[in-house]
Amino acid sequence: MIFTLQHSDEGHSGRLGATLRDQGFKIQTLRPDRGDALPLDLDEVDGLVLLGGPANVTDIDKHAWMQREVELIKAAHAAELPVIGICLGAQLIAHALGGKVQPREKPAVGFYPMGLNAAGQVEPMLGGVPWAHQQVFSCGQEIAQVPPGAAVLSGTPQIKTQIFRAGIRTYGFLCHFECDRPMVDALMNECKGNMEKCGTTPSEVRVQADQEYDRYARVSDRICVNLATLCFPLQRRLPVAH
Repeated sequence: MIFTLQHSDEGHSGRLGATLRDQGFKIQTLRPDRGDALPLDLDEVDGLVLLGGPANVTDIDKHAWMQREVELIKAAHAAELPVIGICLGAQLIAHALGGKVQPREKPAVGFYPMGLNAAGQVEPMLGGVPWAHQQVFSCGQEIAQVPPGAAVLSGTPQIKTQIFRAGIRTYGFLCHFECDRPMVDALMNECKGNMEKCGTTPSEVRVQADQEYDRYARVSDRICVNLATLCFPLQRRLPVAH
């Protein structure tokens, strides 16, 4: 069972969840922020997908559910299970494994350039992903320091840590590659309050989406297929009927 931890009403697993299901994996979605209990052990856990949300890692002391998530991340990572984090999920991974998360000088909302560095260009999980492309971001916090031993795979001067890998199967993505077009629109609508802070407007972001979405979707599908086929255990797929 792959457990997806969702932290907002709109922030579901989108194209990543659809790809995992299409590949034959069984998924259970939990809402820790609403009191859903996390697995007590890893016996039935084949991997974790940690999604985005409005909470901030720097407020972790105020949220018992976030503290419980961090303990589950530590256990799953130590067991070398797949742990995939998106936005808040990536920041929780960084915090759990000894990195540093802090507020950004100003939020990043909309489509921003992504640049794979030398490590990212040879990373199997990013095979077929353009070295430079546009991705969707909606983050008020940043990973100022990745965990000890982790490798930064993508970053730009605007968003220094965009993707990182820790260990064998733990990946953090600050970008929202999971979104379909309705999710992009919903995410941007939720972030209107932060757009002014980052020097953009809803109309400008809509123009970005119209221009960039098709290529963004193709690249994001590639990331999802790579994760499903290279990161998660084949023996845990559901049998395919013939």
